[in-house]
Amino acid sequence: MKKLLVLLCLIPGFAFAQNSEKAKEILDKVTAKTKTYTTIKADFSFSLENLQEDIKEEYQGTIAIKGDKYKAHLMDVDTYFDGKTLWTHMIDVEEVNVDEPDPDDEDSLNPATIFTIYQSGFKYAYMGEKVSNGVAVHSIDLFPIKRDKPYSRINLEVKKDDMQLHQIKQVSKDGNNYTIAIKELVPNIAMDDNMFVFDPNAHPEVDVIDMR
Repeated sequence: MKKLLVLLCLIPGFAFAQNSEKAKEILDKVTAKTKTYTTIKADFSFSLENLQEDIKEEYQGTIAIKGDKYKAHLMDVDTYFDGKTLWTHMIDVEEVNVDEPDPDDEDSLNPATIFTIYQSGFKYAYMGEKVSNGVAVHSIDLFPIKRDKPYSRINLEVKKDDMQLHQIKQVSKDGNNYTIAIKELVPNIAMDDNMFVFDPNAHPEVDVIDMR
């Protein structure tokens, strides 16, 4: 009986290890494919949901990524990042803030990392296969190693047919859940580095606030 109890106690840990290995196998394939891309252009939806407060909002956005550079458009805000300087152009108020984010600040999220967010700082578990919005996907949960993060887990959905990310959902500790759903992803489009820099001459009406 004692041996049976010990065996039963070991089963959950063994199952989690198997799930972790399966998750790593899939994420390694996603990483290998993503590394072949020189650039990424993606259309996506961004949604905020809080069940307790009965809040559900959804917005459409676009992002262009080249290395650690990106340009994103979401909620009437254009964001430019050339690898060092960040320009946040709030279109409706005709204002742009200029800053230099700390690359070592883990809480300063670079949107260009959404396709590689799983590569460090997480434990992961394979949750199985399912159909998400008509697409067959692998579901993988990421759990932050550092417990001081504002979220408890991140769920990734990876398309089975091409090993591209389909959806990223962050489950926050404050009850807010954020979801990025990739609508269309086009890799290897030619992108000039100038597109990741805000041009004040093209926007003479904008008030530039330098916060560096």
